[in-house]
Amino acid sequence: MARLAAALPAIGAGLVVILASLVAALVLRRVFRGLAQRAHPDHGDLWDLAGTVALWAVVAFGVVTGLGTMGLNVGALIAGLGLTGFALGFALKDAVSNLLAGVLVLAYRPFRRGDHIVVAGFDGTVMRIDLRYTVLQTEDTRILIPNQQLFTNAITLRLPQPPRRETP
Repeated sequence: MARLAAALPAIGAGLVVILASLVAALVLRRVFRGLAQRAHPDHGDLWDLAGTVALWAVVAFGVVTGLGTMGLNVGALIAGLGLTGFALGFALKDAVSNLLAGVLVLAYRPFRRGDHIVVAGFDGTVMRIDLRYTVLQTEDTRILIPNQQLFTNAITLRLPQPPRRETP
């Protein structure tokens, strides 16, 4: 009982650190959402993604710091997280590749919604660009192209044809 009473201040301080990191993460996400609303419409998705990444990074840092403040040995936890991250990264290589390619597509904007493109043998009008897929629409088909293919294959952007004038 005496050990528990001696540990209570450290446990309380650790919980305060964790709660403060949660509050800071939520405030940071709100700031990023505000930036997303004021940003150019093409970059709003990118700011929203940055806000989500910042939220989870601050929460993870706060939890690890809070556990360390409580007196737990977080060295083994950090090493385990590193190994887990490596294993998950290797297992989810294609998904992570599509995610990073999606971020680059949203950042560089080689094409926009409504553009007509040809990529990897697929031809259609861009309907949506998200982090994993770019959605093309043809007359009767919807095609989901993984963003990784947009970075490994040439993209042909079809320009609108001017109307033909008939000569009498």
